[in-house]
Amino acid sequence: MRLQQFLARAGIASRRKAEDLIRAGRVTINQQVATIGAVVQPGDIVRLDGERVRMPQKSVVIALHKPKGYTTTHEDEHAEKLVYELVPKHPGLHAVGRLDKDTEGLLLLTTDGHLTQHLTHPRNQVSKLYRARCKNGRVSKEACQQLVQGVMLGDGLARALEARPVKDGVKLVLSEGRKREVRRMLGKVGYPVLRLVRLAVGPIELGDLEVGEWRYLTPEEIKLLYASTALPRLRKPPQVQRPKAVVAKTASAGKPKAASSQSPRPRAKTPETDVRVSKSTVESSSERLSSRKRQSTDQRSPNRRPHTRAGRADKT
Repeated sequence: MRLQQFLARAGIASRRKAEDLIRAGRVTINQQVATIGAVVQPGDIVRLDGERVRMPQKSVVIALHKPKGYTTTHEDEHAEKLVYELVPKHPGLHAVGRLDKDTEGLLLLTTDGHLTQHLTHPRNQVSKLYRARCKNGRVSKEACQQLVQGVMLGDGLARALEARPVKDGVKLVLSEGRKREVRRMLGKVGYPVLRLVRLAVGPIELGDLEVGEWRYLTPEEIKLLYASTALPRLRKPPQVQRPKAVVAKTASAGKPKAASSQSPRPRAKTPETDVRVSKSTVESSSERLSSRKRQSTDQRSPNRRPHTRAGRADKT
């Protein structure tokens, strides 16, 4: 991870103040003065003013029911209330992603940087479930379909993994975490948000946590978080593969043809080749022509796929 992030999660300072420490030349990595943009690798020794900086030995993960009006940041001159005022103090404690000031619901905080990277990396597509109450009431099925297909925002196309109409609004699942993404998406389809609550992050649900309450996640729940990735149906469909026996047979069947074109040695005879040879020697040209016509209409190539729904589905 980047050096300023390492210092922040070690509880030394916020990222901004950590950058000031780095610029002042007070931080070293493996006895070399660090610069902005430096990366800390496993096994590196980081020191501040000669004192070694260590990450917390025991990781904790906290589930917080974030109230409206709290800002998800360590330091903000303009913030009236911070989420860190609601949870115990732990060196290196940081939020996994962010919730907007006006958004409520489940917010995970941890001292485990690897877990944060796993949950926030785009390739893992960890899902988040939201419940929105909208100004124009229940979101129509057409609007939900549009949310799943994608709506164009100022920073690119945004899609919901799922969207389902509910009383006074909608429930939707996203895997991204852009700034005010849910609010902007719903506003784009004509349903401005009055209240937004995050109900789940991956397998962890808000449950019966009251507003402002928090709890530690159990080791079993943390394992579930590490195992959480994109829903199977959202991954790229695997390519259809033929059974190994069929592939091997096809490959071995292709080899004699190539060998016969390069070598004058006769090909090993099989019942099928015997029939073809005997016909070729006794049939006249007109008989061979009629035989080819019958074969073209009655016998299809084994590799040719019929133009049916099953064929197209199999191909995709």
